[in-house]
Amino acid sequence: MTFTPGGTLIAADLDRTLIYSAQALALAMPDDQAPRLLCVEVCHGRPLSYLTERAAALLAELAAVTEFVPVTTRTRQQYRRVHLPGTEPRFAICANGGHILVDGRTDRDWHHQVRRSLESVCASLGEVLDQLTRAADRDWLHNVRVAEDLFAYLVVDRQRLPEGWLKELSGWAEARGWTVSLQGRKVYAVPKPLTKSAALAEVVRRTGAARVLAAGDSLLDTDLLLAADKGWRPGHGELADAGWQAAHVTALDAVGAAAGEGILRRMAAWVEGTGL
Repeated sequence: MTFTPGGTLIAADLDRTLIYSAQALALAMPDDQAPRLLCVEVCHGRPLSYLTERAAALLAELAAVTEFVPVTTRTRQQYRRVHLPGTEPRFAICANGGHILVDGRTDRDWHHQVRRSLESVCASLGEVLDQLTRAADRDWLHNVRVAEDLFAYLVVDRQRLPEGWLKELSGWAEARGWTVSLQGRKVYAVPKPLTKSAALAEVVRRTGAARVLAAGDSLLDTDLLLAADKGWRPGHGELADAGWQAAHVTALDAVGAAAGEGILRRMAAWVEGTGL
């Protein structure tokens, strides 16, 4: 079955929402009761990201009857390492909305439109990058990276981040039109106009989808969830830590890979018309 206008579009964050590193799987059960896992990403010859086999089957089933759209802060190169089960998504949103991929190819017109919007409303990437490097301490900073010339992130030792450092950086960034988000070992600094929801709206326009289901775990997923007709978030991550809620967003208690499977199970129920 193929998607037809008027159908359901699923917009899902990837990392720590649908797919998980070994450290983020949160397999708290005895080893002999752990679920079978499917590796969906390899980096430098090593397995990196997983989901349960049941989650993989659910995702493949959903991708066959909906417009499934991965929506990620990953760069295009990082996204292309991920091989999800089911048919290849027709659309994918990368770089937090900075790029829309159509059948695997970058939509240049969309990207140029995004760049024009950023130039006039927020501080430059150079200014923010300079502040990030000056504010960080080499004792806990592992790396500084720029993603797609759109935003920057630090790779840090999360346990050693000084108390209050993130709040102070967030305040500085807020005044300059940027958002700071802590996800796992990464501290992201992203321009406020660079949003997943803006790119999602463009994909919805092109597909003619009548209903949007969404899922995400971080501060950068807030606008994505608010733009959906129905959403879910796992019991871990920035949104869970902040107790973030919205009337149409269900907060799961489950964490790790079990949350990813639970989100897909609930999405499937909504597509089938039963709802959970």
